[in-house]
Parts: sequence; structure tokens; C-alpha cells
Amino acid sequence: MRTRDVSSSAQARKIVEERKLKHVKIGLFDVDGVMRGKYMSREKFCSALDSGFGFCDVALGWDVKDQLYDNVKYTGWHTGYPDATVRIIPESCRELPFEDNMLLFLAEFSEGGAAICPRATLQRVLEKARSLGLEAFCGFEYEFFVFNETPQSVREKQYQNLLTMTPAEFGYSLIRNSAESDTYQSLLALAEAMDFPLEGLHEETGPGVLEAAITYDRALASADKAALFKTFAKVALQKQGKMATFMAKWSPDYPGQSGHIHLSLKNPTGEALFFEEDQEGGMSQTMRHFIGGQQKLMPELMAMIAPTINSYRRLIPGFWAPTEASVGIDNRTCAIRIIPGHPHSQRLEYRIAAADANPYIILSAAIASGLWGIENKAEIEAMVYGNAYDQIIPKHLHLPATLWEAAQRLKSSDAARSFFGDPFVDHFAASREWEEREFRKHISQWELERYFEII
Repeated sequence: MRTRDVSSSAQARKIVEERKLKHVKIGLFDVDGVMRGKYMSREKFCSALDSGFGFCDVALGWDVKDQLYDNVKYTGWHTGYPDATVRIIPESCRELPFEDNMLLFLAEFSEGGAAICPRATLQRVLEKARSLGLEAFCGFEYEFFVFNETPQSVREKQYQNLLTMTPAEFGYSLIRNSAESDTYQSLLALAEAMDFPLEGLHEETGPGVLEAAITYDRALASADKAALFKTFAKVALQKQGKMATFMAKWSPDYPGQSGHIHLSLKNPTGEALFFEEDQEGGMSQTMRHFIGGQQKLMPELMAMIAPTINSYRRLIPGFWAPTEASVGIDNRTCAIRIIPGHPHSQRLEYRIAAADANPYIILSAAIASGLWGIENKAEIEAMVYGNAYDQIIPKHLHLPATLWEAAQRLKSSDAARSFFGDPFVDHFAASREWEEREFRKHISQWELERYFEII
């Protein structure tokens, strides 16, 4: 049996038995989009397919450094960090090409944990879309820098003076991708083997930076593929003595790293809903309302879109990243780019997105805000023609400047609470406040050099 033919618990058992596996690998994604998991025995796996299994709920209660949140209700010392129920997703079965014959299955929190779980949150948004007769299709694009470094060497160097895979700017270079073809081919082969196929992979502008475009799919499958790509591209490169970073901006000298999302809607019969001939930009009324909602709610949902301290380093003028909730037709200076085409290529590009966002959470924000726009017949404001950085954008479309401000906007958003639920909003906002407070404890090199002697 082929892995991607698995669609039921019975078939999941069958493929494990066919391969005579004693263990399989189980993985799930936490609030920050970090994959957590373990090897599980065949006996335990077969039992868990029916009843789920217990996984310590600290996976929803700590940050990227495994530091425990001190300000969330769902879990903590006050609950004793119990096990939460997790369900295995049979249809997620994939090959692990690095581990001969090994299988990977995704899982997600169920029961009480589903209110916090990023993947379950996206599913709630998609259920809302289906109730409106809509199906979302998406494709993620990621920029990421590659270094000739290891997890040990970057720490020994304190993340300074790192050796990039290639030197200097050389966007779309065939010299670079030919000279480094082993690396490129390994990523292309990985993507095929694990079913997140790439429709494009090329050198971007900057030393050692690549851009990968993941083939589009239905929204939930697209988020799965994006999350798996980010995880296993790192694995593949580390096995080659290299490292990738998906930080929003790792250096002040180069543009930030985007995680743009291409998005469109269809009805249940597969009819594309974003195109209308003879309208500006080929936009249907559905597309206009969808984008109008995204634009209006972007400032409220920014913590879900730009979830780290580093996210806000990227959002500066002149570096290919938007600074307001701007919209334009085929305009790469805007937060939302309308891409005109024919019925099945008409789409939007959610350019506000960076590579550091959790795919499930940012896609929840992008789709929910669009659905809100359809329900409320929102119209696009202040369409940008020309350079968005030179435009005067209405103040209510300005984006939060810090993660703390973004978390406060999220907490006060009625739309967020309606679409994602109070438990998710409260938990996620608190986790972002924690991240900001942890940052405030840090004394930077810039502060020492600026103030130590002279102040």
C-alpha cells in the first residue's frame, strides 16, 4: 500500500503491518508551529488509532525554548500539566525518506485541547467556510536562508559571522542552483517523497537564500504541507551539514523572509468564485468582500500573522514587506496583492505573511477575516496604485508596531473571538505577551554599546 492511499484507521494498521514496522513516528504542531512528537510502538499505535493517546499538555504550555508560560489558563503548575487527548490522523501517513521504511503520522489535540490546538482552530474556520458554501484553496511560498553551519557551530559562534551556503546577491541564478544542485535536488526529492511537492525552487536575492513554492491544495492540506516543509527542509539540510532559518529577519543587511500565501475560493461543485470578467482586476464581488474583510481585520489579527518579536523587524519600508493593510492589483509593495487571471488562476497573495508564522494559525487569520468580509459585505479601502510606501493610508489600517500591541488588539477583537473562540484568543494572546516579556528581560549588544560608558 502507498502511504498517500491511507485514509482510515484500518488502512493505517495495514500499512504498518505490511512494512513489519515495530515503531512509527507521530508528530504534532504546537502554538509556535514547532513539530513535537515521538516514536510509538506498533501496539500502542494500533490502540491509539481508535481511542487516541495521552500527550503531556505542556506542548501547549511552553515557548520555543521550552520555557513554561506563567500566564495561561489552559495548563500550568495550577493544573499539574496532565496528559491531553491526542488523535492520530490516518490520512496524514507519509514516508520518512531519511529513515528506511519508516512512517510518519500527524496528530492533533482533541477534546479540551482542540480549543487551543492550531490545526483544530483552522478546522473550525474551514467548517464556517463550508457552512457558507465555500472551499478555500491555498499555496504557501517560503523564503529561507541556508548556511554551511551546524546546530553546534552556530552556538559556538553565538550566531555571528555565519557562513552562508552561497555568497552575495544572485537572484534567480542558474549558476548558483546548478553549482549547488545536490542541495536543490535533495529538497525537490524530499518534497515529492513526503507529499508537499514544490512547483518552484530558486535562488532569491541575498547570500544563500532560497524560495520554495509549495503546490496549492485545499486549505487544511496546504497548511499540513507548509508545516511539514518547514520542519523537514531543516532536517534534510542538517543531514548535509547545513542549516536553514525561517526567521522573519535574521540580518539587518538583507530583506526579511516571507511566507506568502496564495488563496482563492471555490463553491462545493468546484466553480471558482474570485473571477468576474470586465471588473477591475478581474475581481468578483465575492473576492472584493473577502479582501475587504482581510484588510479591515488585519490590524486586529496581527499577532496571529506576525507572532514573534522578530516578525516586526521585517515590516519596514523599502524591504519588500508591507507596513500597512494595503491592497493593490499585481502590486508587490502591498500587504494584499490581487493577481488577475482567468477563472482558475485569479487569486490573492497574502504578502503580509512571513516565514516565521505558524501555517495553521496564519491561515486561520487570513481565511476567517475574508469570511467576515463576505458576511459583512466589506469593501476594499484605499486601493494602492504605485508605491505603497509613498501612499497615505488611513490610520485605522496601520498595523501594530510591536508584538505587545498586536496581542492587545487580538484580545479586544470581537471578530477573533467569534471565529476562533475565547479559549484560543485568550491563550494565544497570553503566549504572545509572554514572548514580549521574555524579550524585555534581555539586554542587547546595541544597548551596551550605546549606553554603557556615555549615559
